[in-house]
Amino acid sequence: MTELADRLLDAALIHVPFDGWSEAALRAAAVDIGVDPAAARAAFPRGGVDLALGFHRRGDAVLAARLASEDLSGLRFRDRVTQAVRWRIEAAQDRELVRRGTTLFALPPYAGDGARAIWGTADLIWTGLGDSARDYNWYTKRLTLSGVYSATVLFWLGDGSPEAQATWQFLDRRIDEVMQFERVKAAARKNPLLRAITAGPRAVLSCIAAPDPDVKARMPGYTAPPQTPQQG
Repeated sequence: MTELADRLLDAALIHVPFDGWSEAALRAAAVDIGVDPAAARAAFPRGGVDLALGFHRRGDAVLAARLASEDLSGLRFRDRVTQAVRWRIEAAQDRELVRRGTTLFALPPYAGDGARAIWGTADLIWTGLGDSARDYNWYTKRLTLSGVYSATVLFWLGDGSPEAQATWQFLDRRIDEVMQFERVKAAARKNPLLRAITAGPRAVLSCIAAPDPDVKARMPGYTAPPQTPQQG
């Protein structure tokens, strides 16, 4: 994000609770910091939706920095995932800003943008935790975590418990459900009969590979992962 875009986003945050992630919020931000409307539009070509995506990427950058600086080696892997999801939600801080974003991305024209943003967060978590999957599991892990993250955010938006304890308990239950499913998959792989029955599907799935990072970076519309904030 450019310095101008960063300043506009900061200025827009006080307007979003009233105007939503909208053109009005972008215009108000431009007025607040004395920026020409054309320059503001150049920084966020689609107005409010690009503002909302900028806010989401900022939260991802905060998480990326924390994953790079914290030592999670003493935790079970499932607890590392749980902690990363919790850190990402805590990075958002303001529920109303997130609530306005979920409302925007529920609209059909922007649903794809919202889905890509959540997928990017799930990818950031798995990559930051050292996931080495290069087969179809690369996709299933991110798809599953996207669902867990989305459900937990929605729960958090309505959680009135002290320090959001109900949300973190909800997150623990969702992660437990995922781990139970993984244990079933592992048991199925060890069962000779089930291995024979699923030989065909497994042969098809074996042809699926994770995207090559170098190729992905050259794809139209690809957004580079968030950079770790510089210490000033």
